Amino acid sequence: MSMFESLGRYGVAIKHAHSRNKSIRAVNSLPVDIQKDIGWPASPPNDPQAVLSQLLLGSAR
Repeated sequence: MSMFESLGRYGVAIKHAHSRNKSIRAVNSLPVDIQKDIGWPASPPNDPQAVLSQLLLGSAR
């Protein structure tokens, strides 16, 4: 495998990661009711279990 093939694969991986994170941010910006309707898991700040863990243990699990 040449150096340029490796760089190309690395670039594609970065592009996919950016697209995935952009999609996650878009869904997380939706109102909570819509997130629940589409089956999106609760964000850590909105998750009561995560809030309780943070209060009791000092950090989210």
